[in-house]
Amino acid sequence: MRIQPIVEGHGEVEAIPVLLRRLCEEAGALGIEIGRPIRQSRSQLVQEATLRRAVQLARLQPHCRAILVVLDSDDDCPMKIAPRLEAWVCEEAAGVPCAVVMARQEYEAWFLASMESLRGIRGIRDDAISPDAPESIRGAKEHLGTCLRPGRFYSPAADQAALTAKFSLAVAYNGCRSFKRMASAFALLVRGMNLGLPQWPPPSWSSVSP
Repeated sequence: MRIQPIVEGHGEVEAIPVLLRRLCEEAGALGIEIGRPIRQSRSQLVQEATLRRAVQLARLQPHCRAILVVLDSDDDCPMKIAPRLEAWVCEEAAGVPCAVVMARQEYEAWFLASMESLRGIRGIRDDAISPDAPESIRGAKEHLGTCLRPGRFYSPAADQAALTAKFSLAVAYNGCRSFKRMASAFALLVRGMNLGLPQWPPPSWSSVSP
């Protein structure tokens, strides 16, 4: 059984499977496979017709048992847009468990929230610290670039998956409302596939401060 992601960026094509596998490991849900993400532009993911077509394509993928759509909110409010997108997705999914997650501002806000856990990874300085209110930063990618050693530049296609493999899930959960949504969406999909998820998020996450 497989979760089929739909994403907007080249970086997320590599990063989202890494993230979902980490969540599966944390949950002990090791029988779940992650499909190769279907990539669509953000403009396609916020339009009904093109989003529905992406969901149709996701349903055609082998062993698809759940669908997850992940995109950045940019300047939009996730609470206003995500429910509309999720309604279209769920209607088109026709009973397949599905969820929409909008990273507040940008996916990289989750890295900013847990910057201390990324020191020494992909050129991040050993003294890099997390900013206050990381999800309020418009231009999270650019802010992340200021945390790098001289001569290094952040590239989502090259770096996003590697940083996803290392950032603290617990710190991001406690520091980012949209990452809490990612965690709850993951639980919804796993339970929708009739798999047990007795305790989620892991109790250890609650003891970690952002």
